Amino acid sequence: MREEAAFIFSPEQLKYKFHQDHPFNQDRLSITNDLLFKIGALNPSSIIPARMATLDELLLVHDEDYVQAVVGASEGQFRSSYRTTYGIGTEDTPVFPQMHDAAAWLVGGTLEAVDQVFANGYKHALNLGGGLHHGFRGKASGFCIYNDSSVAIEYIRKKYDARVLYIDTDAHHGDGVQWAFYNDPDVCTLSFHESGRFLFPGTGHVNERGHGEGLGYSFNVPFEAFTEDESWLLAYKAAIREVIAYFKPDVILTQNGADAHYYDPLTHLCGTMKMFQEIPKIAHELAHEYCDGKWIAVGGGGYDIWRVVPRAWSHLWLEMTEQTDKTFQSIPSSWISQWEKEAPVKLPEEWHDSEGIYPDIPRQKEIIEKNERMLLKALKPIFDKQNIYKNS
Repeated sequence: MREEAAFIFSPEQLKYKFHQDHPFNQDRLSITNDLLFKIGALNPSSIIPARMATLDELLLVHDEDYVQAVVGASEGQFRSSYRTTYGIGTEDTPVFPQMHDAAAWLVGGTLEAVDQVFANGYKHALNLGGGLHHGFRGKASGFCIYNDSSVAIEYIRKKYDARVLYIDTDAHHGDGVQWAFYNDPDVCTLSFHESGRFLFPGTGHVNERGHGEGLGYSFNVPFEAFTEDESWLLAYKAAIREVIAYFKPDVILTQNGADAHYYDPLTHLCGTMKMFQEIPKIAHELAHEYCDGKWIAVGGGGYDIWRVVPRAWSHLWLEMTEQTDKTFQSIPSSWISQWEKEAPVKLPEEWHDSEGIYPDIPRQKEIIEKNERMLLKALKPIFDKQNIYKNS
């Protein structure tokens, strides 16, 4: 294992738990970590502890009255008005004891990842507990109380004066991060997601391009429902290369939701594990090409915590540490026996998905063509600028 990458985790991150039946289940961290331990890709003693974000750090992005409402609700001082005013106490983000502390640990994990890269000599850092990209400055949304990526980006800007490219491959649009930096020319957001015509949060259209000085630094590639690996990856590889060459960041921050997989219960895409092998591979390559290797990765969505998330997120760490050969073998039987009694589904025995995990898509050609047109629309500002330079 190369010592270029830092793995951030603390047990306190497991306390971000709304209730037993809620789709957002942080047990996925324990299940993923255990898979990495059992294939010999991660040594428990080498894990770098997360920390709890301070109030001042949360206020880099979040409004003070909102943070105080979260603190109060966490301590049993909930008011019914918080549902509409602050988005807490809703079906998506119900209140739970010590909610503020649990959320602050997720943010602190991403901030620790930032410092490991910028201050402690690591090229890459991974905080799977992060990726809560729907949180707004003054409101919770979509299972997200605080937005660790937004706080981390502002932290990077203030402390390290670096230009940040944020890449979001969650099936849900990375709305909270986009809107937080919609006017900022030093932060570029690039989101690949299922079209908002079909899925929460209903945003992420190609015409959301930034505002004011930030115009031209927000990119969205919305996919048709039932998009498959080939079409998804074609757009991903093309867009990420164009955008990074256009923006020239100092660091890449990737949000790695695992909910674009066919098995995910909350989305309508037809990704397989092939997608989750390729996503970090391209990010890794481009981080070294453009950012001296600086790459920070966080988790995100992922609601099939048994068959999808452990394999998908393991690929992140295996790519960061150049241990992808670990996937040449089968999933360890010791991992399967550890978790199969708790799993409501049959656990995977291989790293790849077998052929035919979903039926043929009758609209495949139409879906591919629509995705290609959407990609061209998304990249139009770059192409327009290139034509201006050519003709000047």
